[in-house]
Amino acid sequence: MNTLAVVLEEPERLALKEVAIAAPGEDDVVVDIEWSGISTGTERLLWSGRMPDFPGMGYPLVPGYESVGRVSETGAAARSRLGERVFVPGSRCFSDVRSLFGGAARRLVVPAGRAITIREDLAERGTLLALAATAYHAIAAGGEARPDLIVGHGVLGRLLARLAIAMGGDAPVVWERNPDRADGAEGYTILDPSEDGRRDYHAVYDVSGDPQLLDTLIARLAPAGEVVLAGFYSAPLSFSFPPAFMREARIRIAAEWREPDLVAVKELIETGRLSLDGLITHRREARQADDAYRTAFGDASCLKMILDWRAS
Repeated sequence: MNTLAVVLEEPERLALKEVAIAAPGEDDVVVDIEWSGISTGTERLLWSGRMPDFPGMGYPLVPGYESVGRVSETGAAARSRLGERVFVPGSRCFSDVRSLFGGAARRLVVPAGRAITIREDLAERGTLLALAATAYHAIAAGGEARPDLIVGHGVLGRLLARLAIAMGGDAPVVWERNPDRADGAEGYTILDPSEDGRRDYHAVYDVSGDPQLLDTLIARLAPAGEVVLAGFYSAPLSFSFPPAFMREARIRIAAEWREPDLVAVKELIETGRLSLDGLITHRREARQADDAYRTAFGDASCLKMILDWRAS
């Protein structure tokens, strides 16, 4: 089989082209993708050529791990999944290009267990499940503590703030310097860092991706406070030891989400405790993929860009 896919041929050179995909096996499902999201973290690094070396890294590749579609065909062991609307966190079904992460395509073949059934009414908002699970993992891995300062008010920062409240914490403060992103708070406070004099934060979650920020964040900690690196950093991080020593600061790295995190956020969404509203700001048809990626990475007003595959 063939499918239409976004292919990063080399840094900053993207094409929409036909690629070959594997036939489904007994335990696989074929998903006709309706929408896929563009990540401004990892996909920006892939697009720019700044992604650190990972297993499977190389060009040409199909990016994307935020896809929603409908199961159109199944193997013999997955017949019950036919017709379901599902979230797909990427695929490795391509035979002539690399899959990192392999979700930005019109059709995908994945093991049935990787196709997560979602409510019909979630529609394109279902693409946000991966980011929601990432935010949940960052908080849940820290135990009972909840973020009281979040740095960055993009989609991940907003989800962290919403989850902090949904998971029983107090409303956090969110730092954001860009006025284009300083709105949309739902029960929490947004401040420019220059307006915030506090130096007693217990849990600071950084999703800015800025490798130069650690000293600033450590200076805002209470004794025995924690900085959680919940973004993705392409450059080495460093910090001045004496201030961290004086505060007995902790630094924790939040890894990518796991299946229990996805299950947990799905339950929060379906019970109405976590809203995904207001996070998707831009949409393009798949044939406009090059413009979509450049807008997602270059327009500060773009929180989340969605590719619409339905007309492709």
